[in-house]
Amino acid sequence: MSIRIIVTALILSISLPSLATTAKIYVWRNEQGVLVFSDSPKPGAEESEEVSVKPGNVVKSNVDTSILDITPKEIEEKYQVEITQPEDHSTIRDNTGSVHVTGRIKPVFKRGLKIQLLLDDAPYGKPQTHSMFALRNIDRGEHKIKMQLTNSKGKVIASSQEVTFYMHRASSVRQAR
Repeated sequence: MSIRIIVTALILSISLPSLATTAKIYVWRNEQGVLVFSDSPKPGAEESEEVSVKPGNVVKSNVDTSILDITPKEIEEKYQVEITQPEDHSTIRDNTGSVHVTGRIKPVFKRGLKIQLLLDDAPYGKPQTHSMFALRNIDRGEHKIKMQLTNSKGKVIASSQEVTFYMHRASSVRQAR
């Protein structure tokens, strides 16, 4: 109960300076002799009197805040995409034609972003949420790969440098002797 009184007194002490400029304050004693403060006089009581209150303190800033731009800015992140495997101009010897491709995204791979792998300028598979790909049954010869980072709307927001690799597979045709 005493905490309630303290909180009420605190609220009144904070709000009274602001109310003093807009409303009148009256004071009187009730039947038990306790002082009562109110924003209206006690009806029919002669002992109710208006309290004169000094205007509250007003602190004016010496800083012109009208020049401050408080509109929120959309932070545009600059993403970087890099293919880390295979290395550029590397030779891959695999008779099944398998190639493992890994990449790195900077700063942080966020939800909603996807990676699309391009093999010889054509999309390979569907965009995915990680930067590791397994290519299967790749033909012999020279190939180029590239990664594109897309946002939730499918817009490309970053691309890697193109990486060239050479696939070596054993020939399936036997030579006649």
